[in-house]
Amino acid sequence: MKKNVLFVMPGLTAGGGEKSLINLLSHMDYEQYNVDLFLLNHEGLFMEFLPKQVRLLPLPESYHLFALPFWQSIPRLIRRGKISLAYNRLLFTIKNKLSKNNITTEQYNWVYLAKALEHIPHKYDVSVGFLEKTSTYFCVDKVEAAKKIGWVHIDYDKLGMDPTMDIGYFRQLDHIVTVSEECAVILKNRFPDQQDKVEVIYNIVSPAMIHQMAEQEKQDVYDKQEDQITILSIGRLHHQKGFEMAVEACRKLVDRGYPVKWHVIGEGEEREKLEGLIREYGVEKHFRLLGLKANPYPYIKQADIYAQPSKFEGKSIAIDEAKILNKPILVTNFSTAKDQIRDGTDGVIVEMNADAVADGMEKLIRDRGLRMKLASNLAQLKLGTEAEIVKLYSLFKIGDPV
Repeated sequence: MKKNVLFVMPGLTAGGGEKSLINLLSHMDYEQYNVDLFLLNHEGLFMEFLPKQVRLLPLPESYHLFALPFWQSIPRLIRRGKISLAYNRLLFTIKNKLSKNNITTEQYNWVYLAKALEHIPHKYDVSVGFLEKTSTYFCVDKVEAAKKIGWVHIDYDKLGMDPTMDIGYFRQLDHIVTVSEECAVILKNRFPDQQDKVEVIYNIVSPAMIHQMAEQEKQDVYDKQEDQITILSIGRLHHQKGFEMAVEACRKLVDRGYPVKWHVIGEGEEREKLEGLIREYGVEKHFRLLGLKANPYPYIKQADIYAQPSKFEGKSIAIDEAKILNKPILVTNFSTAKDQIRDGTDGVIVEMNADAVADGMEKLIRDRGLRMKLASNLAQLKLGTEAEIVKLYSLFKIGDPV
């Protein structure tokens, strides 16, 4: 008999966790599992890639009203007699306005947001909160399932969450999945009484699919000029990704005479700040924010160097994709960098500042032999992780030892 599984995710707009879920769902065995998906936002870049076998659950009217802009939400809730929910919407807004930490705000706001969300009426064999915070809280509070799994895609300590909020939820989970050994160590140290629940399942990436999609665009996606050095970074425009270091490093490279064009695929709350920095450093002709791209692989394939100047990561899917396309890679020395890159063998790891990023990039630009060595070493690696889904199936077992 098929098992019934529910995945919970805030949305599929863009991001590594979102792409990871799409990759996982694309590899699920739908002969063995009925899969439902609950999203708080039914729009986004990756919605078109959702497998047709996945049933998307509807959102309740109360949430639709709650999610409206404040000046629309409050009067409509009151007109429908939902006074208590209107009060919680007011508290939700006040909390957001007063908070200086978006990460903990999402945690604390769950108490208000939860009032707008109903319990899922179906009973599941397994429910999976596929992202830290809201997804996990929903999985615990709003779903009836024989087994519950939470997922942490990031270095927990660096994200700045409040562990006193999470521990109560973690204690109600059967498994806590994370994406790298270093992330697992961090979780076990932070939550020692939950360490037996921590499991590592790598993000699923498919080399065959990536190579196929990389060939879909044969034209020059960058409109390269002669001798131009094309650098690409991918990530949400967020403080975590360190793109302000990239802008400053780009200025340093231009001052040293290198004809660089640094492109960033991604969108986010720091776009305006980054656009200001680009103007401040005078690199409008050398540093471009490309926005979101449904198919980033031609951009990776046609780049000369891939750069990930992050301040912290869990396990970067973009780095894995750049490795599959055999790109010379530069990363900053975030806590999990060595989980993905062997310095000098399949990439270059530099310190987390603009000078070091510029120096590392200069080394890659000047040393063509090093770039060829890194690409050659990557070409010899077995980089597909499709088999990771077998680990997930083992966690889905009900009543059996894992």
